[in-house]
Amino acid sequence: MGGHMTDVPVRHGGPVLSAEQTARYDAVIAEEYGRQRRMLWITAALAGLVMVSAGFTGLFDGERLAGAPEAFAVLGSEMVPPDFTNVRDWIRPLIDTLAMSIAGTALAVIISVPLGFLAARNTTPNFVVYQAARLVLNVLRSIPELIMGILFVAAVGFGPLPGVLALGFHSVGMVGKFFAESIEHVDERPIEAAEAAGAHSFQIIQHAVFPQVLSQFADTTIYRWEYNFRASTVMGMVGAGGIGFELMSSLRLMDYAEVSAILITILVMVSLVDAIGSFLRRLLK
Repeated sequence: MGGHMTDVPVRHGGPVLSAEQTARYDAVIAEEYGRQRRMLWITAALAGLVMVSAGFTGLFDGERLAGAPEAFAVLGSEMVPPDFTNVRDWIRPLIDTLAMSIAGTALAVIISVPLGFLAARNTTPNFVVYQAARLVLNVLRSIPELIMGILFVAAVGFGPLPGVLALGFHSVGMVGKFFAESIEHVDERPIEAAEAAGAHSFQIIQHAVFPQVLSQFADTTIYRWEYNFRASTVMGMVGAGGIGFELMSSLRLMDYAEVSAILITILVMVSLVDAIGSFLRRLLK
């Protein structure tokens, strides 16, 4: 039959596919196979890194770990029953701890909102400001709360104030980063509409960006407050006041019965704060 052949249908155990469709099908299969191989290699590399890190830090040291249960049993026997004799003396430190977490979180949010807009690619004035804002967030995030607490105790003296400053400025690093990422993922259509209407930068942020990220800002703030309450319990260990100071005093005296009582008290307060945080999140939905 004298004509030339065009696409020859190929049957793959089902519907008839043209040569072009078959090539595309094979390309998709090859791409998926390559992606699975890459994921396998990445997983193997991460697993190897975890194993090396565990071995380097002594996690596989069976001899040392074998003695831990006995040591815990001795320590636990000294912590039971908990001694709540001085519970009334812990009320003011607990209030200080709660106040530190609230004030520190508020300070972090106040600083993080403008920093977040400066550190987001779609709202920053220029590349230099963007890099500077990101650097500030990285620096604040890289300094632990306890180190900041020591620095602020040296700067402003003992009491809750250095705890508030330490929690607040450390929180800026993380809260500002979350704020910036939320801003970068907003829907661009309201922004384009505001620009087309002739709105200036502040109006665009106020009417097109901020309403989209407000609920995420609120969630981040509540989660950070819960974290800051837990973190504020150890601020007393560096002289920043709060229930952590009472805990440290009991540890120094090796009064483990009182230590267990303070830990139970902290656990109750942490559970209460978490419950309040969950309630606020449901309220803001």
